[in-house]
Amino acid sequence: MHFASPVMGVRSVITTSISVSSGGSSLGEVLDGLGRCPYCTVASPHMERVWASQGPTRRSSAGQSKHWAAYRCSSCGSVTVVSAEKGNNRFIVDAMHPAQKTAHDDIPEPGRKFLQQAYETLHAPDAAALMSGSAVDSFLKAVEYREGSLYQRIDRALKDNVLTKGMADWAHSVRLGANRPRHADAERPHVSPEEAEQSVAFAEALGTFLFVLTARIERGIEAAGAAKPVDA
Repeated sequence: MHFASPVMGVRSVITTSISVSSGGSSLGEVLDGLGRCPYCTVASPHMERVWASQGPTRRSSAGQSKHWAAYRCSSCGSVTVVSAEKGNNRFIVDAMHPAQKTAHDDIPEPGRKFLQQAYETLHAPDAAALMSGSAVDSFLKAVEYREGSLYQRIDRALKDNVLTKGMADWAHSVRLGANRPRHADAERPHVSPEEAEQSVAFAEALGTFLFVLTARIERGIEAAGAAKPVDA
């Protein structure tokens, strides 16, 4: 499995060197090719190894044994766990936990790109909130809510049963760019990291609710209709 790089549509391969010791081979000291830290989203993070299995880990079930390692981001200090397969002269990462966030393909443009940018700017909370607001604005326009402020359109979508009350309440509790005037903004103009995370989480949930689940249901109905009945 390859992981998506920050540039949409481009794929990158995450690798590391092969370290050999008396205990066996293990993943190298640093990861190469990781576009952004899965936690703080800083670009081209320095990921330093803090632990690695000596050789592949044992399994009690069928399947291929893999090498594992944990790497710490020098920017935020968070630890990412990876598994890898040995190539000719490098380990090639085939899974990463947590994975880098990628906006779902079922979300229409330009909202998908705004949401991707919201993921990638979580290290800059003001920017993340702004991109989240832009994503939500685009999502609402895609379902024909175009006039009025962002929050007015959310209220109309609630009235039309396009959104649930819970979704609308959540929208009114988060900061989406500069679309929500608040008296507190004069004394506290910047978005906190926690507020940015909530803004991005709401934009992601709205995109999933309006587009991803709808597309999944439509594909499920189509697949069910195309399935051949099993003879009794």
